[in-house]
Amino acid sequence: MELTQYIIMNASLGMGKGKLVAQGAHAAVQVLEKVDEKIILEWKQQGMKKIVLKINTTEELLELFQQIKKELPCTLITDAGKTQIASGSKTCFASGPIEESKGNKYFGKLKLL
Repeated sequence: MELTQYIIMNASLGMGKGKLVAQGAHAAVQVLEKVDEKIILEWKQQGMKKIVLKINTTEELLELFQQIKKELPCTLITDAGKTQIASGSKTCFASGPIEESKGNKYFGKLKLL
């Protein structure tokens, strides 16, 4: 079973590269609080694979998050507004690590960031 963590970035906000990385890192770390420790250990042994994808609007980001949050471990990141974007902006969400086949079901149509 190949485990992958998915990070879905909101491409509509115009975040700079550093901001994108920071927001994705927030999501990648925070979602681990919702994942069984055995899964995390297995994922670490496999190399901690991550796939970073983009979505075009905040509405699409929230719609996808709402759709999967009942079935998969995931966490939504809301920005504090201290740098590049407005406070309350939904920047990204992360899911997993989960089985890659399961991830493809939900994220397979999205494009790489």
